[in-house]
Amino acid sequence: MKDKIGKLLEEVKAFNADSIDQIEAFRIKYLSKKGIITTLFADFKTVAPADRKEIGQLMNGLKNAIQDKIITLKESLESVAESQDKPDLTLPSSSPLGTRHPLSIVRNDIIDIFSRIGFTVSEGPEIEDDFHNFSALNFPADHPARDMQDTFFIEKDPDIALRTHTSSVQVRVMQNTEPPIRTISPGRVFRNEAISARAHCIFHQVEGLYVDTDVSFADLKQTLYYFAKELFGEKTETRFRPSYFPFTEPSAEMDISCNICGGKGCNICKYTGWVEILGCGMVDPNVLELCGIDSKKYTGFAFGMGIERITMLKYQINDLRLFFENDIRFLDQFKSTI
Repeated sequence: MKDKIGKLLEEVKAFNADSIDQIEAFRIKYLSKKGIITTLFADFKTVAPADRKEIGQLMNGLKNAIQDKIITLKESLESVAESQDKPDLTLPSSSPLGTRHPLSIVRNDIIDIFSRIGFTVSEGPEIEDDFHNFSALNFPADHPARDMQDTFFIEKDPDIALRTHTSSVQVRVMQNTEPPIRTISPGRVFRNEAISARAHCIFHQVEGLYVDTDVSFADLKQTLYYFAKELFGEKTETRFRPSYFPFTEPSAEMDISCNICGGKGCNICKYTGWVEILGCGMVDPNVLELCGIDSKKYTGFAFGMGIERITMLKYQINDLRLFFENDIRFLDQFKSTI
């Protein structure tokens, strides 16, 4: 029996497997209820008492060797499988390169243009109180913008709302900064509007503010002329139309020639050949006073534009909803504009 155990031990040591099925067959052969180890323990009864200790130790050693062999073979197969699953880090990457979102591209372009003429960037909270979002900007208590049709109010507190413009940031700047002030405020804003090719309930704005002594409407016009030419090109035509905003007086809207249709008329320019890109005007003295600035000493101008509208014109996109759909086919077109 001693010789038989020795031969079995040599067989176990020499055994190798290329699959989990072979390992399982090996286990069944030796360790199952009808396997070799079970037969050996049954024959152990016939061993002479003097030899039982030695033979018993050899049988336990054989059993342990079989169990260790099974574990070793399984670990070896798992290691091979893991190495096959791991990517070859020396291979060139096949992953597509990412890019900036078109709105981020245009936002950065706008910031860059105004920074060249001394404007700094200021930011503020997206959830605002009534004073910063409305009252400090000369909105009357019965102004339609305070109605739920335009504004997302916080249900538990009617004085708190999602900001409807980044003018609230300008209020905070005027409250905490001594003139001269020259700043732009880019950011996300919210209005309760129906979603369409030209409008969305979430959009992005850049608003500008310049407050100093002897600031005139001519300064405003020249600043915006410079901006339009820099962003849309030297051939861009511009015009100002009288308008009304509670926080500026006088107020105006600035149009540029529609570069989507070339002035022939399309759904973006409402078939007029012109597209409004921003509202502007001289800061109302009441706004200056509400923000703690002496309106007899200082004057200023302000303007505000929607980044989506600007981006649509710059890249000739005819549906604003494309900016929010995350369609990779659309976003792939802006890889070269990083």
